[in-house]
Amino acid sequence: MKLNAIWRVILTVAVVMGNGAAAQNPGPSKTSAENARDEKPAEQKEKTMMEAYHLDFSLNEIDDGRRINSRQYSTDLATNEGNEIKIGTRVPVQSKDGEFQYLDIGTNIFARLGETRGQTELVVRAEISNFATPEHDPRDMHPVIRQMKIGGSTLLPLGKTIVIGSADDPNSKRQFQLEVTVTKLK
Repeated sequence: MKLNAIWRVILTVAVVMGNGAAAQNPGPSKTSAENARDEKPAEQKEKTMMEAYHLDFSLNEIDDGRRINSRQYSTDLATNEGNEIKIGTRVPVQSKDGEFQYLDIGTNIFARLGETRGQTELVVRAEISNFATPEHDPRDMHPVIRQMKIGGSTLLPLGKTIVIGSADDPNSKRQFQLEVTVTKLK
């Protein structure tokens, strides 16, 4: 009889403690394999977000198959982030008597690295503008502006120079090419 009472007390304590543990951890318990499976995507996402790259851009002007001018730009970029390189001049243009608006004249390059179906994608947009006449008079309130836009996306080409896009100048036999070389930072 005493032994029976002791077993009842032990059983009651075990049930009460088990319910207390269940109240603290209300979900079904997971196996170690389930926990590992659930942690993998988070670890992969964290790893992807931590990758950094260096981008070297080259804007080349080509005349009759020969490179006659080249401008270099560079930036560092992390996966799933965008960055912009912008250099130029803000030019006042008179829109009405006494009212001015400003035009951004120069080079603007935007780049973004993102994940697409498990692969890293590079997206680039470039806008280049300048005065149509090289001898622009700053007092001219209605300047003529030339503008070129190049954009594209590709899977990330590590260590190789690729042409993002090219455009022919409609006023000459010149061609403009935007190239990029991407290297992974350590």
